[in-house]
Amino acid sequence: MADSYVRVRGAREHNLRTIDVDIPRDALVAFTGVSGSGKSSLAFGTLYAEAQRRYFESVAPYARRLIHQVGAPKVEDITGLPPAVALEQRRSAPTSRSSVGTVTTLSNSLRMLFSRAGDYPEGTAERLDSDAFSPNTAAGACPECHGLGTVHRVTEQSLVPDPALSVRDGAIAAWPGAWQGKNLRDILAALGHDIDRPWHELPRAERDWILFTDEQPVVTVHPVRDVGRIQRPYKGQYMSAKRYVLHTFADSKSETLRKRVQGFMVAEPCPVCAGRRLRPEALAVMFEGHDIATLAGMPLGALAELLRPTAARAEDEVAPTLARDLVARIEVLTELGLGYLSMDRPSPTLSAGELQRLRLATQLRSGLFGVVYVLDEPSAGLHPADTESLLTVLGRLKEAGNSLFVVEHDMEVVRRADWIVDIGPRAGEHGGQVLHSGPVAALAAATDSATRRFLFDTAPPAARTVRRPTGTLRLRGVTLHNLRGLDAAFPLGVFTAVTGVSGSGKTTLVTRVLAEAVREHLGDGTTDTGEDGTEAGPMARAQLSGAEGLEAIDRLVRVDQKPIGRTPRSNLATYTGLFDAVRKVFAATDAARARGYTAGRFSFNVAAGRCETCQGEGFVAVELLFLPGTYAPCTACHGARYHPDTLEITYRGRTVADVLAMTVDTAADFLADIPAAARSLRTLQDVGLGYLRLGQPATELSGGEAQRIKLATELQRTRRGHTLYLLDEPTTGLHPADTEVLLRQLHGLVDAGHTVVVVEHDMGVVAGADHVIDLGPGGGADGGRIVAAGTPAEVADAPGSRTAPYLARRRARPDAC
Repeated sequence: MADSYVRVRGAREHNLRTIDVDIPRDALVAFTGVSGSGKSSLAFGTLYAEAQRRYFESVAPYARRLIHQVGAPKVEDITGLPPAVALEQRRSAPTSRSSVGTVTTLSNSLRMLFSRAGDYPEGTAERLDSDAFSPNTAAGACPECHGLGTVHRVTEQSLVPDPALSVRDGAIAAWPGAWQGKNLRDILAALGHDIDRPWHELPRAERDWILFTDEQPVVTVHPVRDVGRIQRPYKGQYMSAKRYVLHTFADSKSETLRKRVQGFMVAEPCPVCAGRRLRPEALAVMFEGHDIATLAGMPLGALAELLRPTAARAEDEVAPTLARDLVARIEVLTELGLGYLSMDRPSPTLSAGELQRLRLATQLRSGLFGVVYVLDEPSAGLHPADTESLLTVLGRLKEAGNSLFVVEHDMEVVRRADWIVDIGPRAGEHGGQVLHSGPVAALAAATDSATRRFLFDTAPPAARTVRRPTGTLRLRGVTLHNLRGLDAAFPLGVFTAVTGVSGSGKTTLVTRVLAEAVREHLGDGTTDTGEDGTEAGPMARAQLSGAEGLEAIDRLVRVDQKPIGRTPRSNLATYTGLFDAVRKVFAATDAARARGYTAGRFSFNVAAGRCETCQGEGFVAVELLFLPGTYAPCTACHGARYHPDTLEITYRGRTVADVLAMTVDTAADFLADIPAAARSLRTLQDVGLGYLRLGQPATELSGGEAQRIKLATELQRTRRGHTLYLLDEPTTGLHPADTEVLLRQLHGLVDAGHTVVVVEHDMGVVAGADHVIDLGPGGGADGGRIVAAGTPAEVADAPGSRTAPYLARRRARPDAC
């Protein structure tokens, strides 16, 4: 009989300790272990990478020549390995042109339906090609907005927020600061305008010219400067505020400048297509009385219902055939809890979990057989109610003759697995061993396993006293996305968990509405550790009828899961600032002083000290033609990043590259007597990141790891006043043991007098909160309402809440979802 196992021998990728393991095919296999234990190194870095390498061996020689640079995984032998498909937790490309329809290819079928079976206006000579129904093609895009649906413009109100000021005092806030802004003001004065008169007193025609003219007159300016400075006249060219903002936004290479001028712009629907992105001739074609933009904007569940009558027709024609295909594919998405999404929803607005489920649904319809699907936490971002549907879909993929290798932290998913591979016992250099490979029940005998306790411990959680609020922050009449006239109250001085099924409005309420309200109240006195990965452009603002209690908040800290960087050049050492202390230590050595090396010499961003082959990145980009691009280690420095002369300087026998290769735990001992570094390293350990390497590229970090790095960066700062911390699913990517470590930090912030609000699906976190706000009852149009609010005990008993039964089970025993 054929061997039914994938047999791995001598795997040593990353921290794997030359492990041997046998994994059954045609089964749902869960890979578990604490964060950084090596489970992803085995599932993705070894199994999937080897399957990919074997496939690449069959492609064209020219492509293979490039692919060989990527390198093979560090493993002696793998037998019985089928072709593999990876579904990882990665963000979408940051462009608004990528959408749910393009990710799933549903938009292709919908365009074909309109092209071949749409109702055309009378007198139309011929049918349009399917490209004419796409806003991403020249044939279909609205010529005014180029298929974006919105246009960016400026108004007097956006350019001049305080009309009581004069031009000299900064009325035109959109203009640049420093010399360039003074130059423009001096030019206006030379042109004869009164720059000392309050803006609102200037004649309308004069105000319009100053702000919006396309003229660029050149005049001689006689600047008034401080005594002792040269008073030399010069020729100056005028540029209106509108021209400056639009040109800076379109042409500036500085992301900081682009973000600044973005705040002076107003986004509004395109006046030609009314936000529908297409040419008039495409919008004139109807199906069931609707144009294609209307159908693309419907929730997928509603779209399927509209198409069902056509799909049910028995005749073998174009419309019924295409409608049946669309309905069948949408049903899979609905089953995965994504029926609230619309086809035109931009990909950058989706969570990593939503993106992975979209790709999973596409694979389910592909009909592949005998494939290994390697999934990275498919339950991430899922409410427990949606996890049930996910397990059903995974079961169907297995029944179709495929194997499922799932890296997972959700104990409910792990319990439903056929086999478990538990890696540990701890993270980084203290992990990388197979503690158990076998049936789930047999893990009970693995005494070193951190997973065992959470799978089998049935003791009820210890009772805790719910904190009493010190005040309340109230938002009234909230309107944004699916929130319609919502009133919400957030108690202060406590730990609040906001729950609800996917798409219910949790993230909108917390990270958008609440954050905007507090940020506006505080002005510039805020901290935002997020990094917007979406295409630059003004976002829709929430509407509020009122807000109370904002005066109790002194600072705002919003911590999201967006990357801390998009290239291998970014890492946790540079992001947290601890690398500044490391470079100073090396610059202070006798050898460095003798050579005249400053701290800058030890930066891989400075030409003098870095490897010039890879420009200090340690990696070089490898373009793979028709395959996705990737990074390969630099052939000159082999990933060290530095020039050989720089690496001749050592501190306690280690080079700066050696320090970057250390884990946080190792570096904490090595740099224990360097206060600036020790403080940063200690906070990274406190949030459970002791296993990460200091120089680990940001591209290798999960969203949960990026969020904890941001939190650690904030925790090392001195905190003054009452701080409001907002976190979006902070336990994503965390093993339950790591979640306990993180929660100690978050509850410590509350004990210190601050307020923490988290959007969360982990019922363990919710059960340990002081206050719960549950949104729903469903997603999209069926959500956006508060269905329950109160202590965890009160919400667990709330009728009509989809969270209540899962919270009640979690309160009864610690390992239940």
